[in-house]
Amino acid sequence: MVKQKIIETEICVIGAGSGGLSVASGAAQLGMDVVLIEKAEMGGDCLNTGCVPSKALLAAGKRAQAHRKNDISGIKAHEPEIDFSAVKDHVFDVIGTIAPHDSQERFEGLGVHVIREFGEFVDSHTIKAGDHIIKAKKFVIATGSRAFVPPIKGIDESKVLTNESIFELRDKPDHLLIIGGGPIGLEMAQAHRRLGCEVSVFDMGGILPRDDQKNVEVVRQALIKEGVELYENFSISEVKHGAKTHSVIGDHNGKEVTVKGSHILVATGRQPNSDNLGLDNANVKYDRRGVIVNDKLQSSQKHIYAIGDVAGGPQFTHVAGYHAGLLIKQICFKIPAKVNYAALPWVTYTDPELAQVGLTEDIAREKYGDSIKIVEWHFNENDRAIAEKTMDGQARVITDKKGRVLGASIVGPHAGELIAVWGLAISQKMKIGAMTSTIVAYPTLGEINKRAAGAYYTPSLFSDKTRKIVRFIQKLPW
Repeated sequence: MVKQKIIETEICVIGAGSGGLSVASGAAQLGMDVVLIEKAEMGGDCLNTGCVPSKALLAAGKRAQAHRKNDISGIKAHEPEIDFSAVKDHVFDVIGTIAPHDSQERFEGLGVHVIREFGEFVDSHTIKAGDHIIKAKKFVIATGSRAFVPPIKGIDESKVLTNESIFELRDKPDHLLIIGGGPIGLEMAQAHRRLGCEVSVFDMGGILPRDDQKNVEVVRQALIKEGVELYENFSISEVKHGAKTHSVIGDHNGKEVTVKGSHILVATGRQPNSDNLGLDNANVKYDRRGVIVNDKLQSSQKHIYAIGDVAGGPQFTHVAGYHAGLLIKQICFKIPAKVNYAALPWVTYTDPELAQVGLTEDIAREKYGDSIKIVEWHFNENDRAIAEKTMDGQARVITDKKGRVLGASIVGPHAGELIAVWGLAISQKMKIGAMTSTIVAYPTLGEINKRAAGAYYTPSLFSDKTRKIVRFIQKLPW
């Protein structure tokens, strides 16, 4: 009989994804005693099956697409030679390069006690992990989420791909059928199309419903132009699996449509990894969205916190990191800190990129009515974009009637980088005038933001009233 090892600690973190690792490293480096429990791979979904491999695959697709472009005179376009299996080597090389930063060895070097077992609550102050019994003053649940496969008639989870399996695929799909038109589905659609696959995307509504719809249209047209088949407002009635061919069957604009392909990728959202944690044993309340937490990220047991995807909020890696920072303040420094998503950015890494922070136009109108003001500036009016032939896109900024920035959406090259200044404006409750007084290097894409801000003042600045004021000033002695 194996003797159980009892460990007493200040903080016990369950889950070594981005959020859990941030809490563990931060607390350990601040001198606290930390135990980190993880049965699966260190780094979690983001490193191994999410953000990192998807961006590596997108980068490969972008390089391939650059060969096909014939928009600059003197550069002859051609179809690139693509070794799909070698592209996957690139994906795993990227993961391998980043992995040491999240490794067990590094965290043990920081003073974290890492236990590579599955953890389950015995009671509200105790977790069992293998032959270890961990008693802690504070617990942090950071177990993340996993792909959700909807209960469609005929679908067999063992015969479809998710983000957890698609990067392992070495043979190039002839025709990839993607169920789900959200960020994951569209990123994988464009990457695989550029790498030589036929791609069809199915969504029960419109693609990217949470984003600014005028900017979504730019992404939609870009995907269609590259040959991605979009079946929006498609109600799937059945999936059929064959030996080499799979079929998606459903209603599209009142007609029954069957689309056949070689592979099916399901990208219909995520479900929290909150089961099998023994939450009932700890009297921690949870629902289908995950652990129920307050604005301090505390569960129904105040010494047990939940962060990241398992906490039921926005499912982004940077949210998990943000949550971790709030916990470091609360637990290590005992500084009150509450969640505030007012300036939360998100990005869909298609080409062009689509980035959003703060309120969208639809939500702003619901909250403020017609008192909001929306200004735009287009990439085809930006000299850098013109020089690089990347002119599809625009920035749209929303303010209240006093000019305070409420939200921004950018579609275009490097939109994910350009959106950051608007997040700062929202978090600091700045007015749009602050952007107009900023000196921006020329020629840069960053001028898009300043020009959009300047457009806010154009109607009043060049009005008849202003002209009269200028004429009057000119009559005054200098």
